[in-house]
Amino acid sequence: MSFCLEAEHSPIFNNGPIIVGAGPSGLSVAACLSNRGVPSVILERTDCLASLWQKRTYDRLKLHLPKHFCELPLMKFPKNFPRYPSKQQFISYIESYAAWFNIKPVFNQTVEKAEFDVVSCLWKVETQEDVYTSKWLVVATGENAEPVVPDIPGLENFTGPVVHTSAYKSGLEFANRKVLVVGCGNSGMEVCLDLCRYNALPHMVVRNPLHVLPRDFFGLSSFGIAMTLLKWFPLKLVDSLLLLLANSSLGNTDRLGLRRPKTGPIELKNATGKTPVLDVGAISLIQSGQIRVTQAVKEITKKGAKFVDGHEMEFDSIILATGYKSNVPDWLKENSFFTKEGMPKTPFPNGWKGDNGLYTVGFTRRGLLGTASDAVKIAQDITDQWMKSHGPLSASSI
Repeated sequence: MSFCLEAEHSPIFNNGPIIVGAGPSGLSVAACLSNRGVPSVILERTDCLASLWQKRTYDRLKLHLPKHFCELPLMKFPKNFPRYPSKQQFISYIESYAAWFNIKPVFNQTVEKAEFDVVSCLWKVETQEDVYTSKWLVVATGENAEPVVPDIPGLENFTGPVVHTSAYKSGLEFANRKVLVVGCGNSGMEVCLDLCRYNALPHMVVRNPLHVLPRDFFGLSSFGIAMTLLKWFPLKLVDSLLLLLANSSLGNTDRLGLRRPKTGPIELKNATGKTPVLDVGAISLIQSGQIRVTQAVKEITKKGAKFVDGHEMEFDSIILATGYKSNVPDWLKENSFFTKEGMPKTPFPNGWKGDNGLYTVGFTRRGLLGTASDAVKIAQDITDQWMKSHGPLSASSI
């Protein structure tokens, strides 16, 4: 009996790297490794690929950037997909990607602990069922692993529904209701837009300055315009041009209660990771009064909220569009590479590699474009080490 227990819990050694997370980041690294003949194993806590997209996104979600900026390495989107693919189209792309590269994650494996063993010089990764070991560990859980629920005084006393956007699907269940939406990023804006389609009256909380840009300008994406201009002009000049385009298209957003930061949109994104909102219709509904903008919440009451300017309102429901955070500190026992918030201490483009075979992907604050860039670097670096110890793999052994 003791022999069986010992065998059951003996570590599973992997010749290639262990990748934690089967989202776009983990799949990108696995595909690039596979393309170079290096095997890998992906451990995924849920029962599906890209669980954030499949389980925690609203129905109307589309990619915010044109598809060619969101392609994973080695595989383009289908030509018949629109410029901004829908949630379902992106999921089908992810599933096709995994199938093409024969990536088969081990599902329902929640990593509870991962640490480097200095004696064996291997990473030891413990799930609720097994222990895996490897020379390399790729952290691909990303910067959006867990919902952020803000500490708002009185929130627990509210008698109506309180929903994070990770659990929001559509405005149907909020039809004809007065809804407080806490958060004004891309998700907050789009949720408000969706609520209006079901005759709800959203009130959007705006605490801090933010940049809002039109998603498209004269048929061209604002992001595409910015990327092209940055090849030829200084960043501050490009920011000035973007704001000129935004003001001519959307008007002065300060008058709507959406104050712009003093720092330009791209400079702010590079410095803090704070993404500008790409407008897909919310601004016009704010202008018409269908979406109301409110100041910061002082406290939540049983039936509504008190705001910092002193006024109080009643609401039927509260939606928290307050984003996500990394969960790396919960399971990775390594203090030198990641901050206490679970982000690499070294900024992009050099935050993809740590010590002792540790790698990270999906933490660049630059979306899928940053993910693809890091995935290629990681795969090349691991392949170089693999070749030294194993030699090239033949096609038949892959």
